[in-house]
Amino acid sequence: MKPVSLQHKKMSRRKSVWREYAEALIVALVLALVIRTFIVQAFKIPSESMLQTLQVGDHLLASKFAYGIKIPFTDKYLYEGEAPQRGDIIIFQYPNDPSVDYIKRIIGVPGDVIEVRDKQLYRNGQPVKEAYIRHTDPDGVEPLRDNYAPVTVPPDKYFVMGDNRDNSLDSRFWGFVDRKAIKAKAWRIYWSWAGLNDIRWSRIGQKIQ
Repeated sequence: MKPVSLQHKKMSRRKSVWREYAEALIVALVLALVIRTFIVQAFKIPSESMLQTLQVGDHLLASKFAYGIKIPFTDKYLYEGEAPQRGDIIIFQYPNDPSVDYIKRIIGVPGDVIEVRDKQLYRNGQPVKEAYIRHTDPDGVEPLRDNYAPVTVPPDKYFVMGDNRDNSLDSRFWGFVDRKAIKAKAWRIYWSWAGLNDIRWSRIGQKIQ
């Protein structure tokens, strides 16, 4: 029986170390994929439609688990979570282009009657108090944006609007969001900046509501 050379032992140890690194990397990638697919989604705010609640440059985590877990690449659920509620801020597929993700606040759930009169939101005939909204054009009045005829939200559909009410393309313009198009519920800001020299430290870690 031939003795094992020192060089051969070193090569075996190197292979073992590289194999451990490779296995650790594969496990990390699989975990990242599982988390991304089933648990949380990272999202960057690109526009001003949700001011002041969400600002351009906010980076947030959204819970994909909140509304249930879908089988990848299908609309079927492995687990159905809670139903989306009024006031939830959601990430969903834009109805006119499902490849694009939008973020808005749910204003109406199935069965609700939604109306806007002179910028005031009415739900089921009652005015809705909204501390979070912003109006940048208080004197101007435009159809659809500021006066929206009553509509009843159909089953499995949702009516959404941006908090920056005068500067948001939302359900007033392109209709309802299908339940199956909702991807996640906005959860928490993990990073926020307006530029390299303008990091918004006070916003980091804030819960989104």
